[in-house]
Amino acid sequence: MKYAIETYDLTKIYGDFKAVDSLNMKIEKNSIFGFLGPNGAGKTTTIKMLTCLIPPTSGTARVAGYDILENPDEVRQQIGMVPQKVSLYEDLTARENVEMCADFYGMPEDLKETRIDELMELVDIKYAADKPVGQMSGGQQQKVSLVASLIHQPDILFLDEPTIGLDPTTKRVLWDLIEELNSSGHTIILCSHDMYEVELLCDYVGIINQGLLAAFDTPQGLKDTVIKEEESLKAREIGTILDRIREETPESEKEVIEEMKKSGTCAGKELSMLITDLSDELIAELESLPVTLEVKRHHTGRIILELDESCDTAINDVLGAVIRNNARISSISTRDPSLEDVFMKVTGR
Repeated sequence: MKYAIETYDLTKIYGDFKAVDSLNMKIEKNSIFGFLGPNGAGKTTTIKMLTCLIPPTSGTARVAGYDILENPDEVRQQIGMVPQKVSLYEDLTARENVEMCADFYGMPEDLKETRIDELMELVDIKYAADKPVGQMSGGQQQKVSLVASLIHQPDILFLDEPTIGLDPTTKRVLWDLIEELNSSGHTIILCSHDMYEVELLCDYVGIINQGLLAAFDTPQGLKDTVIKEEESLKAREIGTILDRIREETPESEKEVIEEMKKSGTCAGKELSMLITDLSDELIAELESLPVTLEVKRHHTGRIILELDESCDTAINDVLGAVIRNNARISSISTRDPSLEDVFMKVTGR
């Protein structure tokens, strides 16, 4: 089986509202898949259908090889779910909570305790096995929730905002654990609004917007496809172009600027320049440009301009300011787009 999850025109309609619209996607087995979308985009509805909590209006899906409509019980045996809000009995100990889950899945008594001990050691929570969940920290509770979701040895694990509200140290512990679970053969479906987390962990990312699958690729593939990455120009090439700008007439300046754009120097949002003879006057003029949102000055003579999206005029204005102040640009580079940039562009939010 190549794919852990396959959806076929998966659709959910509530009255006149189409929450999920003909969703088609394939998630590879043993991968970490990031499922993103704005609030109300259809992400939660999709997960509920894939975990057999609600039926689709039309279409279907195969999860771990089983059809969600024809074989829902088999699907449930192959999946584990860690919800955003930990669902544990606070007056019971960690072990007692997990034992209840094991009993729910009908695990034999001779295997249950052994499996609980193994999982608690795996997530490093065995030391608190007999501690009431209500007395645990958020990170500890999340680990217990993970153990409970893994007790029946599912192939696919759904994680809904698993690190929300956790401190940075505990976040990293859980990130390591997610990667370890994936390495041991689990397919991970990660729903998160933490773009850094998704980019760090996920092999593939899908973005749903207004019920439609708006993008699907590797994190790098999304960045390459949705936002064109700009190339850096070598210092020699920059110098040649600037010399031509100084020598040419205003009529030919536009042609040179266009050449510069084609060379890949138009910034998407950040333009980094190493400038010789950098003066306070030049900084002030750059800060006053309509295309400039912010100028950050480094002690090395490098400045970073955060530009708006009017790139057609940005290069012209910036280079004009540099020339008027008798400075020279040694190098220009642009910041690569982030997954957050992709998300904002795809969803328009």
